[in-house]
Amino acid sequence: MTDRRALLEQLAVPRRVGSPGHARVRDHLKRELERRGFVVLEHRFRAAARFPLWGAPPADGVNLIAVRPTARVLAWLSAHYDSKGQPISMAARLVLLGLAALTLLVIPFGIWIPAAVAVALFVALNRVTNGSPGAADNASGVLTVLATLDALPPTAAVGALLIDAEELGLVGARALARDRGNLLAGTVVINFDGIDDQGGVTALVHRSGDTVRGIARALGAGLWRRLPVVVDGMALAPAARECMTIMKGNWETMRVVHTPRDVAARLHGAGVDEVARILGQVLRQ
Repeated sequence: MTDRRALLEQLAVPRRVGSPGHARVRDHLKRELERRGFVVLEHRFRAAARFPLWGAPPADGVNLIAVRPTARVLAWLSAHYDSKGQPISMAARLVLLGLAALTLLVIPFGIWIPAAVAVALFVALNRVTNGSPGAADNASGVLTVLATLDALPPTAAVGALLIDAEELGLVGARALARDRGNLLAGTVVINFDGIDDQGGVTALVHRSGDTVRGIARALGAGLWRRLPVVVDGMALAPAARECMTIMKGNWETMRVVHTPRDVAARLHGAGVDEVARILGQVLRQ
C-alpha cells in the first residue's frame, strides 16, 4: 500500500470539482481502492453550486463506489474527496451567520437595512474558489476510510463511497441517494468529514440504531442530532437503515478549514489512526 503520509500529500492539493487537481486525486483514489481488492464503479452526475454558494463553474462530478466481488455490503464507509476555498474560514462564517441571525431577531420591525447588509455579506463570502488544499477537509476523512478498510479482513461486509461535490452543497450525495439509493437500502452508512489530530470526536447522528450508538460509545464521541454544519450524511440518511457522520477537531480546526492554511503539514495522522483502529474493532464484531 502507499505510505499514508505520502498519500496525504498527494490528496491534500486544491481540488475543486472540475479542476486538474480534482481529476488527479480521483485517479489516486481509484488505484488505492483497487490495490485493496475493490472493484471501483463510477457514478457520474452534473455538479453546480447550490445557493448560497457561488463562483464555481458547473462541472462533471464523479462518485466512486467500491465493492469487493465476493462480499455483500452491510456497511458503507464514506467521505467526500473534493475541496474548496472560501474568502474566510468556516469558523468566521459561523460567527457571521450567528451575528446575522441575531440581527434579524433583535432589530425593530421595519428597520431592515442592517439585516439586509448582514445577509448580503454572508452570501458574498460564500464564493467558492480552488484555494484550499483541504487536508483536514477532507483528505483526512478519505484516509480514515482507507485506514479502516486496512484494519478489516478482506471478507468484511464493508464497501466504500468516496463522494464528490460535497463542497458545492452535498450535490454528489444527493445524486447518489437519488440514482443509486438501492445500494444504501438496509445498510449502515458511516461518513467521515474532518478527522484532525487535535480535538474531540463528535458523532452527528442522522439516523440512529444499534450500530451507530455502538460506534459512538467506542469512540467516546459526543452524540448530536444537529450542528451548524452541512455534511453528506444528511443526504445519504433517508436511503439507509442507519447513518452517522464522524468528525474530530476543535475551534482551531474550523479556523483553517476552507483556507490556504489547511495543509498536509498540519496533520500527523494520529486522529486518522485512532478513529480507524477503534472503528475497525467495532466492525469486526
